[in-house]
Amino acid sequence: MQYSDSMARRIEEAKQRQDDQRSPLQRDKARIMHSAAFRRLQAKTQVLGVGMNDFYRTRLTHSLEAAQIGTGIAAQLRRAYPTQAELIGSDHLIESLCLAHDLGHPPYGHGGEVALNYMMRDHGGFEGNGQTFRILARLEPYTESFGMNLTRRTLLGVLKYPVLLSRLGSHSASAGADSFRQLKADEWAPDKGIFDDDAEILDWVLAPLSDHDRRLLSQTRPGPNGRRRSQYRSLDASIMEMADDIAYSVHDLEDAIVMGIVSYSSWRRKVAEPIAAIGDNYLAKRIDAIGEKLFSDEHHQRKDAIGTLVNAFVTHIHLEKQGEFDSPLLAYHAVMEPGFDTCLNRLKRFVYECVIRKPEVQILEYKGQQVVMELFEAFASDPMRLLPKATQKRWQAARDAGHSGHRVIADYISGMTDEFAARLHQNLFTPKMGNLAELHSPF
Repeated sequence: MQYSDSMARRIEEAKQRQDDQRSPLQRDKARIMHSAAFRRLQAKTQVLGVGMNDFYRTRLTHSLEAAQIGTGIAAQLRRAYPTQAELIGSDHLIESLCLAHDLGHPPYGHGGEVALNYMMRDHGGFEGNGQTFRILARLEPYTESFGMNLTRRTLLGVLKYPVLLSRLGSHSASAGADSFRQLKADEWAPDKGIFDDDAEILDWVLAPLSDHDRRLLSQTRPGPNGRRRSQYRSLDASIMEMADDIAYSVHDLEDAIVMGIVSYSSWRRKVAEPIAAIGDNYLAKRIDAIGEKLFSDEHHQRKDAIGTLVNAFVTHIHLEKQGEFDSPLLAYHAVMEPGFDTCLNRLKRFVYECVIRKPEVQILEYKGQQVVMELFEAFASDPMRLLPKATQKRWQAARDAGHSGHRVIADYISGMTDEFAARLHQNLFTPKMGNLAELHSPF
C-alpha cells in the first residue's frame, strides 16, 4: 500500500486550520480522543461493574493502559528490527488503535454484547469489534455521513477481524429462546467480523491492496464451537491486539487481587506452578517472587510485580511472516515468543475462570443482558414513539431504504453507558419512575 493510499480519507477535507503542523495520524488520534464515544468508555464495564468501586478499570482506563503498552511494543520492535522501522506504525497510529479498540462495546460488557447479538440474530448480528469499525467510519458525528473520516491505515489497523459476518455463518437459523430470561449466553456469543451493512466501507479500506492480498485477507479458519474465524490481520492490528491482551490479563488481574476476588492459593495452583514448570524462561524462574509481590500487603510491591509482568511480555514480542502477502503491512505480524505466550495465556485463563466466570460477576452480567434485551424489545415495538428524535430520523431513513431499522436500534443501545441504560430501563418499566427521561442520541 503506497503512503498516499494509506493516508487517504473517504472524503477529502479542506479545513483551514492556521499553522496546523500535525500529521494525518495525529489528527486521527485527536478525533478519537475528543469523540463522545471515547468519553463514554469511562462509564462502561471492563470486567467488574461500573460503580462497584472507584479503584478498578473501566473501558476507558483499560484503553489508556493498552495505548501505553502498544507504544512500548512498537518501540521494542523498531529497536529489534531497524530495517522495518518505517513499516512499524508510528506511536500516534498505535495509540489511536488502542484508544479506539473498545469504542463499539455496549453497556454491561459481554452481557450487553450477547443481548444485542441475540436481538439482531435475523438482522446481521452484533459484535463489539464490528461496531467499533462502524462508529469510526460511519456513526460518530465528526462528519455528516463518514464518521470520524479517519485515514485508511488507521481503519485497516482497527480491523482485528477483516471479514464480513456473512462469511462466518450466523445465528439466524438458530431457534430463539422461549423468553429472555432463559437465554444461555454461551450459545449466543457473537461471531467476530464486520457487519454486512458496512461492506462498502470495508471494500474502500482494502481497495489499494492487490487482488491476491484481498483474497488472502478474507480467508477464515476453524474457530470455537465449529464456527469460522478470520485468519489474518495487519501488522498494526496485531500490535494493538497484543497490547490489549497484555493490559487485559495483567491489569484486570491486579484489580481482582486488590478486591480480594482471587486467592494466593488459586494463583499458585492455576498460574505459578504451571508457569514454573516451563523451565528455562525469564518468567518461569521468577514467578514465585512475582506472586509474593502481587499478593503483598504493600502496594508498591504489587506495582513492581505488575511492571515486571508487563515488561516481560512487551520485551519478548517479535515479528513473523504470515501468509504470502504482497503488502509488507500484511506480510508481517507481531507474535509473543514461545513460552511467554504460554504464560500470557495462563494469566488470561486465570482472569476468565476466577474473575469473569465468578457467579457474582455473572449475576451482574446477566442483569445487564436482560436490561439490554428489554430496551431493544421496547424500542423495536414502537420506534417512532420511543426513540429520540435524531434516532427516529435514522430509523425512518433505514426503513425508506428497505431495511428493518434494527441496526439503528442496535447503534443507539450500544452507545449507552451502563448507568444511562439502567436509568432508561427504570423509566420504561419500573412503577413510580415516570419522570421525564433525558433521551439523547449517541449517533
